[in-house]
Amino acid sequence: MRPATSWQDYELIDATCGNRLERWGSTLLVRPDPQVVWKSPETSPLWAKADAVYHRSERGGGQWEYRRRLPEKWKIGCGALTLVVSPTGFKHTGVFPEQAVNWAWYEEKIKAAGRPIKVLNLFGYTGGATLACAAAGASVCHVDASKGIVAWARENAQASGLADRPIRWIVDDCAKFVAREIRRGNTYDAIIMDPPSYGRGPGGEVWKLEDNIYDLIALCAGVLSEQPLFVAVNSYTTGLSPAVMEYILKTTLCNKHGGVTSCDEIGLPVSSTGGVVPCGATAIWQEA
Repeated sequence: MRPATSWQDYELIDATCGNRLERWGSTLLVRPDPQVVWKSPETSPLWAKADAVYHRSERGGGQWEYRRRLPEKWKIGCGALTLVVSPTGFKHTGVFPEQAVNWAWYEEKIKAAGRPIKVLNLFGYTGGATLACAAAGASVCHVDASKGIVAWARENAQASGLADRPIRWIVDDCAKFVAREIRRGNTYDAIIMDPPSYGRGPGGEVWKLEDNIYDLIALCAGVLSEQPLFVAVNSYTTGLSPAVMEYILKTTLCNKHGGVTSCDEIGLPVSSTGGVVPCGATAIWQEA
């Protein structure tokens, strides 16, 4: 497992009984996490000082219980990036902190390439990966189907001093956008994708990662340049093994481009116990 250890302003303080106790800047939040199935005693006294607690509803979704008045949004730092945090109605904050370990890897690969790199970031969310790649010198096409989320990503670019970098901000269905890029003859040297486990399209179409991931990766193979650098696929679907995603990358990319594949879980270190909470997985193809 690769833990994300580079944060200045985020800390997973403790985790037990289905919940995380987290520090976001100076704010303490308690959020549910289905991976935290252990029932060990709480090891931090800060549980009682949480500023807000997210309570799940048996009917789905949930709501925040605010124990003190919080700003609607605030900023945290991760390396050279500054990201805007804001608690949402679906327990999320706009940042998946475990992804910082991948952001660092993307940045290292781009800097070491020694050539101009074009990156396609699909399901780009609030732009952590986009900004890490842009900070490393890449030009980036950021695609997400939510207009509000893309606006949030642009706000993060402004906060990080990267608003003037060569980033295309696209609000679109990711698969449809890739299909159009193939028809237009546009190619990319690196692809990052962070698809949801489940979702519905504007026409009621059902998206299930395990049913659609092969077709998506096979489609994206058609937009790779003749000298691709890497392809990274993230998953939060507990029933989808990292090795499954790696196998798809191997069978769709290695015959044409050679290269090597790998996969691993990513996670967050728990400061009070020394353990690591698993937070999904990443499969990677990269040039040899």
